[in-house]
Amino acid sequence: MILHIPHSSQTIPQDLRDQLVLADDELRTELRLMTDAFTDELFGLPGTTMVRLPISRLLVDVERFPDDAQEPMSQVGMGMTYTATADGKMLRRTLQAAEKQALVTRYYEPHHQLLCAKVREELEQQGRALIIDCHSFPSQPLPFEQDQAVPRPAFCIGIDSFHTPESLACLTARFIGEMGFSVGINRPYAGALVPMAYYRKERRVTSIMIEINRSLYMDESNGKKAGGFERTQAHVQGLLNTIRAGHQQALKL
Repeated sequence: MILHIPHSSQTIPQDLRDQLVLADDELRTELRLMTDAFTDELFGLPGTTMVRLPISRLLVDVERFPDDAQEPMSQVGMGMTYTATADGKMLRRTLQAAEKQALVTRYYEPHHQLLCAKVREELEQQGRALIIDCHSFPSQPLPFEQDQAVPRPAFCIGIDSFHTPESLACLTARFIGEMGFSVGINRPYAGALVPMAYYRKERRVTSIMIEINRSLYMDESNGKKAGGFERTQAHVQGLLNTIRAGHQQALKL
């Protein structure tokens, strides 16, 4: 099982800070809003492979297409290299082509190469590969988000019609429900990440996205862990163990 964690970091390398036009306090606010805080800790299950982006998504979002013409989120300034804040203000100065390519070479491509390598290893060793795309989301919709409906569920499951078996989606939703939480299927976010080398080509690569409502584990006003953190972590670990057991059972069939 491969844990894909693309949005947990708040790191802004010093040599890239000048790309962002926000003042330091404004940047801290934007990072608090846009970071899937602590997801590396919540989902960090021993015995699994983790592929985590080490820098903030504000600089490079590895879950976007590098070509803005192919990326719908580029229309709100959130393609691979963000240009707008959560409320639509200017985030970044205009990048030269060489600067954008440097970000691709330094972060985007190595991240996807690593993810592909881990998927290939699982396919070669086990005959199947499972990706858990790990995220969190704010309890109140941010201005740029398409889904503005409230209240939001406690958990969101993102599925793909080709790469998410119905049995996996049902197992995940049932476990969340049995924990006493509400769950949205492809709401407020949809889909599950699969490397392009395998996307819609290899059914042995399965993927599901799991998103956690931040109100369950943190104080969204200051970005710090709240009293429910350890309880939520235990729930998530239990869910991942259940999914892993189901995956291992499927390998025997």
